[in-house]
Amino acid sequence: MTSMLRSMVATCMLVLTLPACASSGIEQLRAFIDATQSGRASFEQKVTAKSGRKTQNASGTMAFSRPGKFRWTYDKPYYQLLVGDGEKLWVHDRDLNQVTVKKLGDALASTPAALLAGRNELERNFDLKEGGTEDGVAWVDARPKVAEGGFESVRIGFADGVLRGMVLRDSFGQTTLLRFTQFERNPVLDAAQFRFTPPAGADVIGDDVKK
Repeated sequence: MTSMLRSMVATCMLVLTLPACASSGIEQLRAFIDATQSGRASFEQKVTAKSGRKTQNASGTMAFSRPGKFRWTYDKPYYQLLVGDGEKLWVHDRDLNQVTVKKLGDALASTPAALLAGRNELERNFDLKEGGTEDGVAWVDARPKVAEGGFESVRIGFADGVLRGMVLRDSFGQTTLLRFTQFERNPVLDAAQFRFTPPAGADVIGDDVKK
């Protein structure tokens, strides 16, 4: 899996309004796990290379339904779709007419997505600590317990009970910054958006191409 794809997988479920009564970053993160079963939001993403000179900007929309179901759509600068159906992760690159598929557990077990989409992955797969407060945003620092996930560190920021952003640093020194807006917590979502059928003629590759 490429570093860019790892960034997309890691971010495919980052949504989220949390109860305002939670104060510290870790308290708000845990409150999200307890209280949020579904959500949708718009996002802006900026990926910066280790040198700091090359950046990639993207934006789109996302929706999720715990556990493990999500739809992450990149609209700009080009269309790309990620769908987690609860068992598999599907990545559709429309320009290449290519679909990549792999088992969802393999894709998420050691990524930040597990913090938000899973049931018990929070404490099991990550070491958490308070990351301090900057400009009114309370941050959580999370480090995967298993290095194979591809990420060295993740920072998750909350303000007034709402997820404001995430900063992900991968093993290649690449940094991904995410900002979330227009979040809806626990909306009623159409289950069909969490299912995916490869388009006719698409090249389907991956660990398990059977639906």
